[in-house]
Amino acid sequence: MSSRLDVKKTYKLYIGGKFPRSESGRYLPAKSASGEHLDNYSHASRKDFRDAVVAARAAEGGWSKATAYNRGQILYRAAEMLQNRAAELVTEIARSTGVSAAAAKREVTLAIDRLVHFAGWTDKYQQVFGSVNPVASAHFNFTTPEPVGVVTVLAPDEPSLVALVSLIAPVILSGSTLIVVASEKYPLPAITFSEILATSDLPGGVVNLLTGKRAELVPHIASHMDVNAIVDGAGDTALSAQLQGGSAINLKRYSNRSLAAKDWFTAKGEEAYAILDTVEFKTAWHPIGL
Repeated sequence: MSSRLDVKKTYKLYIGGKFPRSESGRYLPAKSASGEHLDNYSHASRKDFRDAVVAARAAEGGWSKATAYNRGQILYRAAEMLQNRAAELVTEIARSTGVSAAAAKREVTLAIDRLVHFAGWTDKYQQVFGSVNPVASAHFNFTTPEPVGVVTVLAPDEPSLVALVSLIAPVILSGSTLIVVASEKYPLPAITFSEILATSDLPGGVVNLLTGKRAELVPHIASHMDVNAIVDGAGDTALSAQLQGGSAINLKRYSNRSLAAKDWFTAKGEEAYAILDTVEFKTAWHPIGL
C-alpha cells in the first residue's frame, strides 16, 4: 500500500485574467455529497470584490467596442474548450453533487449548447431589440441597445454549471463586463469553467469569478458605487432585498433571474430577453434634407 498523499488542488479566484489567491488568505474545503474532502477553494473578501470591479471597469472600454463577430467567436471558442474538458467537468459535478454521471453529462452538454446559443445572438439582438422610429419632423430617429457597463452576477447553488453559463453568457455578448459570485455549495465546476474562459481568447477582466460566502459579499456588492447593474440568480429572498435596497444608492439596475433548479434545463434558461438586463437604449436623432 502506497504511503503517498495526494496533492489537493487549491482552486483560485479569477480576476483580471489571472488566478490570484484571496487577499484574505482564507480557504474553504470543498466536500463531496458524502462528506469526502475533495479540494480547497478561495474564500473571497471585500478587497477581492473591489479588485474584481477595478479589473472589470478597466476591461469595459475595449470589450464594449468589440464587434459582434468577435464576441460571437469568443463565446463559440468557449464552447469548444468546454467540449474538450467535458469529461473532467462531468466527473467534477458528479463527485461534488452526488448526481449520476448521466445527469452530470446532461448538464455539461447543455452548458455547451447554451454557449453556442448565445454566441448566435451577438449579431442579432441589436436588430431584434433596436428600432427605427417614425417621427413628425425632418429627422432620422433610431434606438439601439448599448452595454450598461460593469455588472455583478450572483449564481445559484444548483445547477452549478449550466446556471452560471446561462447567467453570464448574455452579459458577455452584450458588451458589458462582469463579476460573478459562483455557487456557494458547489463552487468547483464554476472555477474550472473560469479556466476554460482564460483559454478562450476572452480579454482579461471581462469575466471575474469569486467564490466564498455569498452573504459576506452582498453588502459590498449592493453598496459599491462603480457597479452599474446586478443580475441576481441566487434565489435568496433576504439577500435579494438587501441588493435591491443597496442598489438605490447609485441607481444600479437590479434584475432577478432566479429560477427553480429544474428550470435552468428548459427554455427559461436561454431566454434572449436576459440580454436586456445589461443593456441601455440610446436614441439618436439625425437631421435629414428635404
